[in-house]
Amino acid sequence: MFTKIFYEPIYNALVFLVDIIPGGDIGLAIILLTLIIKFILLPLHRKAIVSQIKLKQIEPKINEIKEKYTDKQEQAAKTFELYKQEKINPLSGCLPILIQLPIIFALYKVFLNGFDFSSLEHLYSFVKAPESVNINFLGLFDLGARNLFLAVLAGITQFFQIDLAVKRNPVVKNDGSMQANISGMMSKQMRFIMPVFVGFISYQISGAIALYWSVNNIFTTVQEIVINKKMAKKKDLIEAEIINK
Repeated sequence: MFTKIFYEPIYNALVFLVDIIPGGDIGLAIILLTLIIKFILLPLHRKAIVSQIKLKQIEPKINEIKEKYTDKQEQAAKTFELYKQEKINPLSGCLPILIQLPIIFALYKVFLNGFDFSSLEHLYSFVKAPESVNINFLGLFDLGARNLFLAVLAGITQFFQIDLAVKRNPVVKNDGSMQANISGMMSKQMRFIMPVFVGFISYQISGAIALYWSVNNIFTTVQEIVINKKMAKKKDLIEAEIINK
């Protein structure tokens, strides 16, 4: 099922792009494929980002509930009541992640198998295998082999993307509890551990994976900046209307 739903569509999309791109440039094909996947998932990702921004905005109200109600069950009930009132789904951020995981695994499988598209095993009947494949992206990077520069680029772009996401997410008030301490520690460590992990994995597999991660991170970062600005502008307009009233 994984092969039919995720691997084969992504594999055939890559083969199709390589075939129509002049010179069979695999680097340009990977960039286009990454952007196509990101645009398909754009509505879900946008919804998740907007939800996280709204959670950040109501953070003072959540902290007030925690201070006012000491009983955990009462805290949870009042918090969910606030979510309902503000029309926020705190679980909306999980769906894009769950959907992206099998897509990432499928991409890894595609790149791990190399760029020999002569096999017809997973190729759709209407997709033509490219006559030539150029794995030297920009004439500088062999995407079929390890590439330190692209791996470092993947790690750096991942750092900025996570740093932006951490700042966007609501901060758990440090009330001395174990949960608050663990949450704060994980947020700090995630900024540095995840970029190192992405850079390491990208270098271990191939330059193709590193290029995918870099494009994915850059697109996501730009997307979050644009959405953040739109949400801030919308918030300012609402506050201005309230003041004028």
